[in-house]
Amino acid sequence: MTTESVEPSPADAPPAAVPPVPPPAAPGVPAVPPAPPVVPAVPPLPEVVAPEAVAPDAAQDAAPDAALPADAVPPVRAPRRPRPVLLLVSALLLGTVVGGAVGYAIQANRPPTPLPPIQVALPSYPAEAADPAAVAAEAPKALAIDGDLRKLLMTAPDGSTAWADYPDRPSWITVGELAGHSGSSASLFKALNSKDFRRAVEVDWKKDDLKVRVTLIQYAADRAAEAKSRAAGYHLTPFAEGANGGYQVDTQAEYWAETTEQFYYGSALAQRGTVVMDVEVFGTKPVNPDVVKDIAKQQWERLV
Repeated sequence: MTTESVEPSPADAPPAAVPPVPPPAAPGVPAVPPAPPVVPAVPPLPEVVAPEAVAPDAAQDAAPDAALPADAVPPVRAPRRPRPVLLLVSALLLGTVVGGAVGYAIQANRPPTPLPPIQVALPSYPAEAADPAAVAAEAPKALAIDGDLRKLLMTAPDGSTAWADYPDRPSWITVGELAGHSGSSASLFKALNSKDFRRAVEVDWKKDDLKVRVTLIQYAADRAAEAKSRAAGYHLTPFAEGANGGYQVDTQAEYWAETTEQFYYGSALAQRGTVVMDVEVFGTKPVNPDVVKDIAKQQWERLV
């Protein structure tokens, strides 16, 4: 009896396993695609250290241009702190809103304050009909300058004579006649008409070596400023207390228009409402200031 092993023959070997054949796919149904390859899991990110946690010395030793590893993530910067200007603006806005809300709440909780009653005087009427005469007596008196100006003009004194063709008693004169007294008649004529000239009266006389002319010129009611400006002058001496004007006397001789004859001149001006009082005195020698002052005072007293 032998102990040698006997190799099995090919006929005695078990048949090889045959892989199963998949069943044929149904017509019209696509085959199931193969599953995608499995992606390996991403390794966890390294822990990021805040810049504040890094020691100052280590930060200084590190090279600014050191290259980071390929798989390293750049460090996340810390958020910037808000600027002081933004904080101040935010505080102002917040304070305004909060203050307005608090003020509104306080005012809304207060009881309403009633308004004071309207105090208006009711119209009153006299129990009896007014007397027209009494009402007229209590009314302010109209100025004398609103009447006949000839009655307010002084008359020529006794012993005087007429001066050429000029009126020797109070008379009305036109704006043309008034402008004709001046050497620049055209300019004066335009000025009087542009300043709402209304009317004028005049009286002239001659006595001894003096020639006198007194004129009252009235402007429209709304042009009292024109009368005031015409009566205003420089270096005028008051001739009466309360008089709105004054007088002056020239020491230098002048010439009559378009002649070689000389004369000395004295004048006085004053304003009363819309009326200008104009006094002119011409003499062959220097005019006495007292004469001009006396004539101006007499005429002014008739206007007051």
